[in-house]
Amino acid sequence: MTYLLTLATAFLLAVGLTPVTMRLARRWDLLDRPGGRRRHVGDIPRIGGLAIFGGFLGANLLVWALPAGWKPATADPEEFFRWTGLLLGAAFVTGFGLLDDRFGFSSWPQYLAQIAAAGIAIYFTIFIERVNNPFGPGQIIFPGPVVWFLTVFWFLGFINTVNFLDGVDGLASSVTAVVAVVLAIHMFRTGQHSIALVTLALLGSVLGFLISNWPPAKVFMGSSGSYFLGFALAALGLIAGARVATVLLVMGLPIMDVAWLIWWRWRHGKPLFKGDRNHLHFRLLDKGFTPRQIVLAYVAFGAVFGAIGLMTASTRVKLLALAALVIVSAGVIWWASGGE
Repeated sequence: MTYLLTLATAFLLAVGLTPVTMRLARRWDLLDRPGGRRRHVGDIPRIGGLAIFGGFLGANLLVWALPAGWKPATADPEEFFRWTGLLLGAAFVTGFGLLDDRFGFSSWPQYLAQIAAAGIAIYFTIFIERVNNPFGPGQIIFPGPVVWFLTVFWFLGFINTVNFLDGVDGLASSVTAVVAVVLAIHMFRTGQHSIALVTLALLGSVLGFLISNWPPAKVFMGSSGSYFLGFALAALGLIAGARVATVLLVMGLPIMDVAWLIWWRWRHGKPLFKGDRNHLHFRLLDKGFTPRQIVLAYVAFGAVFGAIGLMTASTRVKLLALAALVIVSAGVIWWASGGE
C-alpha cells in the first residue's frame, strides 16, 4: 500500500499543481511564444516543472512522515543522508531553473549551477566511486579526483541531455518515465525497496504532469523541470547501486544526439551551446513525423534497451549492448540529418 500511496500522491499533486503553475506563468508573463525554434501554436506557460517537483517533494515528505511500520526497512545507514542530499540538490536546481525561465541566463551561469548541484550530490555521498570490471572479476575503484570528475560530468551530462530533449511536447517527460520504470524494477528486484519509493515518487509526478504536457501540450516544463529531472535521474542512477550502464542504455539515443550535435556545431563553426533546430527530434519534425510519433519512438527505443539492461547482470553484455546502441543511434541520426 505504501508504494501505491507514494505513486498516487505524487501523481495527484502534480495533476493539481500543474494548473496552478499555468496561472502563475500567465500572471508573471513566463510564456513561450511561437517564433524561432518554437513552432507551437499560442502562448504556452513554461514553468510546469514546478508541478513535477512539487509532486515529487510532497510524496517524499509524506513517506518520511509515515509510521515506521508502514515503510520498508533499509540496511543502509547512509540512505537518509543521501535522500536528504537528493531533495536539497533537486530543490537547488529547480530554483535555479525557475530563475533561468525568468531571466534567460547565458550558458556559463547554467554550467556553474550544475557543477554546484553535482557538488551537493557528492557531499551527500552520491557519486561514482567504483564500477564493475568488464574485463575480469572485481571492481575498478577510482581515486578522489577521478570520482569528482566523473560525478560532475555525469550530472552535467544528464541535466543538459534532458534540457536539450525538452523540444517536443511530452518528450522529456515520457523518456524520464521510462527511466524511472526501469530503475524501479531494478530496485525491487535487488531488494532496495525503500529507495524504490523515491523512484515511484518521480514516476508519479512525471505522469501527472504528462497529462497536460502530452502533445499538443498545454504547458511546458521549462528549465525548472528539465533541470530537476536531469538531476533526479543522475542521482537515482547512482543511488540505485551505480546502475551506470543500465541508465545509459535507456538514455542512449538522447545522449548520442547531444554528442553528435556538439560535434556538428564544432565542425561547422557554430556556437557549441546556442540553441538551434538541429536536434534529432526537430529534424524528425521537419521530416514530417508528428510529436506523438516521435515521443512513442523514443519511448520504444529506451524501453527496448532498458529491458536489455534489466535482463543481464553481465557488464560485458551491457557494454556490447551499449556498442549496438551507439551504432543504431548513429545510423538514425545520420539518416535524420541527411548524411551531414
